[in-house]
Amino acid sequence: MMGTKERSFAPLVQVSLEELVPQDHFYRHLERTLDLTFVREFVQETYESLGRPSIDPVVFFKLQLVMFFEAIRSERLLMRVVADRLSVRWYLGYDLDDPLPDHSSLSRIRTRYGLDIFRRFFDAILEQCQQARLIWGKELYIDATREEANASLDSLTTRFAVEAREAIHKHLQELFQEEDEQQPTAPGLAPIAAEQQPVALPTSLSEEEQETLLTQHETRHDWYATGGEQQREVRGLYQRRSDQRVSTTDPDATPMRHGGGPLHLGYQTHYVVDGGKQRIILAALVTPAEVMENQPMLDLLWHVRFRWRLRPRQVTGDTKYGTLENIKAIEDAGMRAYIPLFTRENEHGAYYGSSRFTYDAIHDRSICPAGQPLHLSRMEYTAEKAEYQADAATCNACPLKAECTPSPSGRQVHRSFHADYLERVKGYYQTEAYQKALRKRKVWVEPLFAEAKEWHGMRRFRLRRLWRVNCEALVIAAGQNLKRLLKKRGWGRRPFPAEAVATVPAHWEPDASPRHDLWKSYRPSVAVASLLTHGALSTFFEPQTRLFSLIVSFHISSLYYYHFILEISYFRYLFWLCFCFPLLGALYVGKLI
Repeated sequence: MMGTKERSFAPLVQVSLEELVPQDHFYRHLERTLDLTFVREFVQETYESLGRPSIDPVVFFKLQLVMFFEAIRSERLLMRVVADRLSVRWYLGYDLDDPLPDHSSLSRIRTRYGLDIFRRFFDAILEQCQQARLIWGKELYIDATREEANASLDSLTTRFAVEAREAIHKHLQELFQEEDEQQPTAPGLAPIAAEQQPVALPTSLSEEEQETLLTQHETRHDWYATGGEQQREVRGLYQRRSDQRVSTTDPDATPMRHGGGPLHLGYQTHYVVDGGKQRIILAALVTPAEVMENQPMLDLLWHVRFRWRLRPRQVTGDTKYGTLENIKAIEDAGMRAYIPLFTRENEHGAYYGSSRFTYDAIHDRSICPAGQPLHLSRMEYTAEKAEYQADAATCNACPLKAECTPSPSGRQVHRSFHADYLERVKGYYQTEAYQKALRKRKVWVEPLFAEAKEWHGMRRFRLRRLWRVNCEALVIAAGQNLKRLLKKRGWGRRPFPAEAVATVPAHWEPDASPRHDLWKSYRPSVAVASLLTHGALSTFFEPQTRLFSLIVSFHISSLYYYHFILEISYFRYLFWLCFCFPLLGALYVGKLI
């Protein structure tokens, strides 16, 4: 007869959440492995000494890790998952009857903390990885990938209108802030003391050199310190598309074209990855999509080198990082730049490129493919390059002029002041270390980007504005490092988002099924019957049946048929046993038939 299920729920009596979560659960191991109480010290300055108690900062960052491991795209959905999952409630420290935080509180807490707190959280996880000896530090690999922003191209409008609206809003905030400052402050709140100037360290540089370095530092754009913000200063007649139009939904996202597809608003995430076996992410930075990959490279390298006290021997990147500024800075720092240089063979179209000319350092001249000299004509100090020009009469009479230049005044060739660095890097091309580094780069950083996009939602950012997107990327990078740290400390499995949470009775045993017992099963074996019918017995005994036939078959066969060979070897030994024991084999085969 058909059964029916009545919906009746009895009240829970003497049930503890500690008993409902299995002892080998992933979040139990995460709680034992990672102590997040250090975040309270980070955020202590963002709270006042009086007022209503806030949500525990440890709970906030645990929720961020739950979003990472469960691949949840919404904070509203996150709180629904927390309400349904007993294991997540246990990890957060909330009992069955404890009210959960509202999803809107997470956005306000993120605004309160800012990008600096998330960077300190990432550094704290990375510091534990360094203590666990997961960071090698001898090789650094850098790469970038593009992600879509949570905004549409339809939201683009004139930048002037948006900046004017923001200026008015900022002016109103300053007016209301002045009124709030005139009100008396609450008792017990001591004014914040002014920061003292750091003590100047002794140096061998003169005052003029120190002033020059200080001026260069103030005028230089630090990509890491500014959180990846773009330089909006227009230089010369060049003007970007994003300098004129901006998105009202996400003003920091810029148009990008990925893989030859349609335009999208997006960002670009930069990773600096350690060359050790664990592939620990040492730095993560998000910039607008219009920022070229080579621009934040040096700032990320210097941050990694001095923050974690590393002395890398080499830095590896693709061709986009092979600018003269990056090459010179890396070589001057005592590291080898294993970066392919951008070739300029096609800069003159169908004519000879600069690589066809040989530089004569003794006479300071350049030699053309026909063997004629090009003498120094002028020095361009702003561009830091020298110009060499051939004699017009000699060049016009050259038989290779049609392939060299169309100019009647003679061919011109430019050489950088720092061309020695480029020649040094070109000398690395034939070394085995350089070739190994390039092969290793292809499989070192890209899998981390694929992991973040496929499993942790970095294919499209869910937050808006550059500093929020940086916070999201830092949580993802910290979670990727945390996975390596958990594996080091004993966890080798991935968490299952849909894992059931239930208790098993003490005296429960699985039902015994006869189909799992070969000797109790009376169903005929199709495989054995087919082998007997087609004369497989004689086929299997034609080759040698000694013990090492499996090893011989493995070596003479391809890996593609590996599993097939194991199947054949298994049946071979089965019939060999039946041949040695004919009586037992006859009884068993007769029983099956």
